[in-house]
Amino acid sequence: MMKMTGVSTIMRVVLGIIFLVHGVSKFQMGLGNVDAWFSSMGIPGFMAYVAAIIELVGGIMLIVGLFTRSVSALLILIMIGAIVTVKLSAGLLGNDQSPGYELEIALMLISLHLLVANPTPLSVDHFIRNKRSAAIQK
Repeated sequence: MMKMTGVSTIMRVVLGIIFLVHGVSKFQMGLGNVDAWFSSMGIPGFMAYVAAIIELVGGIMLIVGLFTRSVSALLILIMIGAIVTVKLSAGLLGNDQSPGYELEIALMLISLHLLVANPTPLSVDHFIRNKRSAAIQK
């Protein structure tokens, strides 16, 4: 049976990959296009840049395990924003015009777990925490 830290590491890395790919996708579409798409849904266009940067940089940070809790909190906010502004009207499973918000809830729950979990041994956060503890004990 895999220890909880192993599962948390897998969850962190996979979530990081998912958000990294979403961020890259926004940059590939062209942030101006994403800005226009956001604006067409009533979301301030500048949020396209904010979301793209958080997804791209945050995804990389999750993969290496750096500032995992802070990144997870930001991703929860992005998912709440996506649900409230875009997905809520389609319902949990979606409809013929739009997908639902089931994926956003799943990503939020993974982020919430990472927000409250201790850093795993395979993370920069864990390395930093151990370094600080060693410095304090000296």
